[in-house]
Amino acid sequence: MQKINFTLKGLRADEMRFALTNVRPSKDGRFEVKPAFSRQVRRAVGNEKLFFVSLAVKIENTEGSPKPIELSVRLTGVFEAEVSGEEESKAFTVQATEVLYPYLRASVTNLTTAAYAAPLVLPVVNGGIFPEDREPSPEEDGYTS
Repeated sequence: MQKINFTLKGLRADEMRFALTNVRPSKDGRFEVKPAFSRQVRRAVGNEKLFFVSLAVKIENTEGSPKPIELSVRLTGVFEAEVSGEEESKAFTVQATEVLYPYLRASVTNLTTAAYAAPLVLPVVNGGIFPEDREPSPEEDGYTS
């Protein structure tokens, strides 16, 4: 994937929510966390070089998948980049996500710690967070040696 030159101009927290539920963890105090990630990329109106990339994570307590917590964090980064074409747009989106993810990860840990709950630490991710961001392996690409 090609390297895109861009600058992170600013970062804001759009949403940071944490709530305890009535669900109790198992006897060992552990519970399975399946965070759901989402992303939205928008271009600024009137400035083709300005992008808003929002990255969010949610942990929801549902009947089918009970959790002792509910969490929602959404951060938006303001980026300046010169992007033209589909390939550059995809490369920018992947690279901007890689820049934002550590901030999202820290926000989740800080939020849970500030709530006097056990700190929740999202995993370190090398490469694409979203499946569509990952480079296909030779097996997936149909390449054989």
